[in-house]
Amino acid sequence: MNLSLLKKHTIAVLMGGPGGEREVSIASGTAVARALRGAGFSVINCDIKDRNVELPQEVTFVMNMIHGTFGEDGELQALLEKKGIPYSGAGVKASQLAINKIKSKKRFLEAGIPTAPFEILHEGEHPSLLVPYVIKAPQEGSTLGLYIIHENDPEKINNSLHGAFEFGNEILVEEFVLGRELTVGILGDDVLPVIEIKAKDGVYDFKNKYTVGGSEHLIPAPLDPVLTEKIKNIALAAHHALGIEVYSRVDIILGNDGKMVVLEVNTIPGMTETSLLPDAAAVFGLDFLALCIRIMELSLACPRQ
Repeated sequence: MNLSLLKKHTIAVLMGGPGGEREVSIASGTAVARALRGAGFSVINCDIKDRNVELPQEVTFVMNMIHGTFGEDGELQALLEKKGIPYSGAGVKASQLAINKIKSKKRFLEAGIPTAPFEILHEGEHPSLLVPYVIKAPQEGSTLGLYIIHENDPEKINNSLHGAFEFGNEILVEEFVLGRELTVGILGDDVLPVIEIKAKDGVYDFKNKYTVGGSEHLIPAPLDPVLTEKIKNIALAAHHALGIEVYSRVDIILGNDGKMVVLEVNTIPGMTETSLLPDAAAVFGLDFLALCIRIMELSLACPRQ
């Protein structure tokens, strides 16, 4: 799409939201708004505090930077479609599927995409998987509601279960796969360079993810070409299996035994100064502004059902 046509849009950059990733979302949204405004786009920063979204009448496109609850689960997408306002990223169905780690894993199994063994627990139930395993709240991101259990410590297990159940009455318990943390950005038909994430203290948690210098991003990941291509193919297959339009970031573990498992697919990856997708795009040849524009172009070209 012609850049001059894009600049005819009045863009509302939505950020914040009612969920646990509010502060990260504000950082992403602020960065995106700053880049677009600096390039001459008409931009309105919109800090969304609840589920009531009233946009200025002149808005003709929404850049959705609300991570997790409300912004990434299909609810906001449905609201915008009802209003007839085009928006960035995945549509309603893909968002609903990708945000839910349990439903995503079931779809991965159906599509033959490698994923770690898992079980689903409800209130009062305890894991039957052998340690080590990971306890996850199925619809949270940014490592919220995530606990790694390395040993049979009843107190720690009970506390972790309690913490995960605070986000809902159903949780995911997944075999912990020891290995290298990788992530792959998908942008339209392009698969971005594979990133290897190395946390400074060995744990890629919320603090390390959003602290400058908390983790190191190796781009491209130091892997042989054949393995790199295999990882990219698996990432693209996971993206397509969930029916995601426009862009995503696929998280993968390359186990020490050489086996790969897909952890999850993020439909609104972070766009902060420490975020992974902008780093991969830069190596691919797209600076931050070009990445924002490409997301906008792809989103406007995407038919919404």
